[in-house]
Amino acid sequence: MAGELTSFSLAKEKFIDYLKNQKRSISTILAYGKDIEQLSEFLEGRKITQVSSVLSEHLEAFKEDLNKKSYTAKSISRKLNSIKTFYRFLKSEGLIKEDPAAPVSHPKYETKAPRILSKMEYRALRDACRDDIRIAAIVELMLQTGIRIGEVARLELNDVKDNDLLIRPYESQPERSLPLNKAVRTALDDYFKERPKTRTKAVFVTKTGHPLLVRNIRTSIDRYFRLAGIEKTKVNDLRNTWIAHHLMAGTSVVILSKLAGHKRLSTTERYLQFAEEKPEGKKIKLEEL
Repeated sequence: MAGELTSFSLAKEKFIDYLKNQKRSISTILAYGKDIEQLSEFLEGRKITQVSSVLSEHLEAFKEDLNKKSYTAKSISRKLNSIKTFYRFLKSEGLIKEDPAAPVSHPKYETKAPRILSKMEYRALRDACRDDIRIAAIVELMLQTGIRIGEVARLELNDVKDNDLLIRPYESQPERSLPLNKAVRTALDDYFKERPKTRTKAVFVTKTGHPLLVRNIRTSIDRYFRLAGIEKTKVNDLRNTWIAHHLMAGTSVVILSKLAGHKRLSTTERYLQFAEEKPEGKKIKLEEL
């Protein structure tokens, strides 16, 4: 079979189909596709158009080219992950005999600690968006449940129960349920009183009744970060703050990992540095921030 489908375009198409069958997320498939395309364009400039013609030295040259173009070590490492996965797939399919990506090492880089908002900072954020009922509800929702911004945008009215929030399964994420405390329940009730009348099922909508998109949410919260004087912060840091706060309060890392929707326990364990002063407990009831 080796040599039958060895052009980059055909190999990439086969690889993307494989990722889809593996139920990888849309964002992962897009990222892998772009990374392989970028490698393909680099190699075409060197008259290499067949995946079976690529050597480790060509991939090392690609890595160096990315470095010269001022890509961060973290970005280069991520692209190498895509390429290594691509070539492992090609070898498993018999499209190549040797894996040229296997010997290529990742650049070293320091992983930054998660950005955690202090109590003063998230209170300042609340104050800054207090008069914007919709964004105030979103901020409270993210602070009190730790859901992702994409999950906020996907929420539908039937997902909001009296005391629980249902996160429906999407892409490779399974369904999960999160408790709603008094603070977020009050913020949601205030928003629902002013939510525009519309047929859409989305919880958060624009003034004209259309679903509020991820980019709209991010832009709005970023603006309130600036108004509150909170620097070097991203929307995802609300989620980081929720995780760290509950680990500090003694919530079990296993329980918190399930509530956060982390696929690996190690992802949650990154935040244990913030829980050094308190032993891990088995507490399930989550405190308000």
